[in-house]
Amino acid sequence: MTALVLAIPSKGRLQEQTNAFFADCGLALATQGGARGYTARIAAAPDVEVRLLSASDIARAIVEGDVHVGVTGEDVLREAAGGLDTPILVKPLGFGRADLVVAAPSSWLDVTTMADLADVCAEHRARTGKRLRVATKYLVHTRAFFEAHGIDDYRIVESLGATEGAPAAGTAEVIVDITTTGATLAANHLTPLADGLILRSQAHLAASRAASWGAAALATFERVLDAIEARGRAKRVRLVRAALDASRRGDVDTRLAALGCTPAGDAAPMSAWYCPAEQVFTACRTIQEAGGAAGVFEPDYVFQQPNLAFEAFTTALNGA
Repeated sequence: MTALVLAIPSKGRLQEQTNAFFADCGLALATQGGARGYTARIAAAPDVEVRLLSASDIARAIVEGDVHVGVTGEDVLREAAGGLDTPILVKPLGFGRADLVVAAPSSWLDVTTMADLADVCAEHRARTGKRLRVATKYLVHTRAFFEAHGIDDYRIVESLGATEGAPAAGTAEVIVDITTTGATLAANHLTPLADGLILRSQAHLAASRAASWGAAALATFERVLDAIEARGRAKRVRLVRAALDASRRGDVDTRLAALGCTPAGDAAPMSAWYCPAEQVFTACRTIQEAGGAAGVFEPDYVFQQPNLAFEAFTTALNGA
């Protein structure tokens, strides 16, 4: 029985990265209906229904409450919200990074800032009687950003295709679009303005405020987040086990706590701590100085309570 509906990207690099992320957390996705299927299941979480949608459709589904959670870019999430309450950004995922920028023709050598663009907009209207055209798919972001910079002598040309080609095609003078490396902008003879960065975006695990969050959905999402957080925590720490004289344990605990290590329980005659990966050698040296011998292990998962990510989500969901 489905308790939680999760939406993930249906194609492209973002789908590959999302699949890899969930698989790494022990939540591997199995597409139903073959490679072109539009639903999937997670064997480790059978009460989760996975829907494969486009990035923009995921954002809309989250905003409208058609799914409980989804993975898509922060840029499209905020655009879909349209100034309303933004979906709950539960966790940045570290992939799908891109910048939303204002870019002008590289031939406009004197236009390097938003203030320069404001002057050009005013001059263009005075000379032609028309507003300068800005091509974009990001209407909400563009209007808010231009307003913040005091620019109103422009009009938006909604882009339905390759936005970066609009100036060359003669349909717009300036664009607002996503870029990762800047190579596509450069290939189309466009340059981002120095202060034209609107948003640094990346893929997020985001939750809907409008979905029906019953007890079953909440419990299932908590289990999913437990796995995600436990995997992430395991990558940041190492398990240090040591044979150590009990009389030295208190002093070693104090010194390791200063390094960010936390006790991981004892199984006589061994003691154990979870230590930040970058502090492992210092921790082991501390144990050696106390007359002990240490071994270091890389855990697959480190589960612990409370689940801070889930607590932050429920707090946001309840409007606290």
